[in-house]
Amino acid sequence: MTSKGRGDEPDEDPGPLSIFACEEDGPGDGADDGEQGGGEGADGADGGADAGAPAPARQRRRRRGRRLLLWTLAVLLVLCGGAFGGLLWITNHYASSVERIPNAFPTVPASEQPPAVPHTGQTFLLVGLDARSDRPTTGKDAEAPAWRAGAQRSDTMMLMHISADRKSVSLVSIPRDTWVPVPGHGKAKINAAYSWGGPALTIQTVQDLTRIKIDHIAVIDWNGFRALTDAVGGVDITIPRTIEAKGDAREWLAGTHHMDGAEALLYVRERHGLPNGDLDRTKRQQNFLRALMVRTMSSGTLSSPSKLTGLLGTIGDVASVDDRLSNTDLYDLAWSLRDVRPDDVHFMNAPFGGFDTIDGQAVVLMDEGAAGVLWNAMRTDRMDAYLAEHRTSTDTLGQDVD
Repeated sequence: MTSKGRGDEPDEDPGPLSIFACEEDGPGDGADDGEQGGGEGADGADGGADAGAPAPARQRRRRRGRRLLLWTLAVLLVLCGGAFGGLLWITNHYASSVERIPNAFPTVPASEQPPAVPHTGQTFLLVGLDARSDRPTTGKDAEAPAWRAGAQRSDTMMLMHISADRKSVSLVSIPRDTWVPVPGHGKAKINAAYSWGGPALTIQTVQDLTRIKIDHIAVIDWNGFRALTDAVGGVDITIPRTIEAKGDAREWLAGTHHMDGAEALLYVRERHGLPNGDLDRTKRQQNFLRALMVRTMSSGTLSSPSKLTGLLGTIGDVASVDDRLSNTDLYDLAWSLRDVRPDDVHFMNAPFGGFDTIDGQAVVLMDEGAAGVLWNAMRTDRMDAYLAEHRTSTDTLGQDVD
């Protein structure tokens, strides 16, 4: 994956982003005025202070003044726009560095796919790969394509539903060993769909399973989360009880751990030392994402231009998205979610129906009846009501995560 725009000077034209940062005109137009209409005023001021200075010195002072003006503007935009508003000023430099996935959607006739239900929010399919980078030890400079036939199976799969009113987000993990029909291949573990047919077959498999129309897909590199975790200064994760070392799995002592990227990656990958194997692993992944979100919102990252630049500079190393998701869509999505807080984001597993061994493979079974109720709630944008009714379910992520 090729990064774009990471070396850009901060006084590059911020483009259309600034018009979204405040509800009344100002910061966006003000930046233009400072660079254009305000230029004469700046020259006039220099004329008094620098009357005897050589012309090159006056020009350097004006350039420094303009850079200071734009950095000040960035801070004002953050304060004006809230947590996500700060993203809008600088996203224009980084949105294009997020790799787009072509041909990500199934080509089967629309009549064979779930119909889109108007005014019911958006649903993303998040697919996590254990390694997508040519340099997996750093998670940077990911140059390998998001999918090559037979090369990878998805390590993680989540449905992320964003409510129509943009007040809540629900993420439902489907364990990678879940036994499901894969179009054209009979029944198999759901992660095989990515190996056999990439994003398009994975979307088709999930749509057939849930009857939910997938609006967008994001392919996430877990290795890249190492850099992302370090960019926010690490995350705090509490382990409720000591987990003994087992095989290659390390010991985890009870208590709160401040994890850097390398330790967090060990935390989300491990499953052999956990009581419920892959089910507990998906909860760890959700717990990590929750901790990362809390850290990002509470560490000053979104209100510090330098921290924000470092954070966004790693996003392109972490995720690829379908080519239907334009830069403008990314801006609009970020802005629409500006009021969402960690308590508004809910995590759970798809309803668990038991373990089994099929064709010599250890698999996870889904409770199809309970899952049908969940999928209907997501399809009709009634996840808040569903979660209120199922808040005590063991499928819902709680505070105690092994």
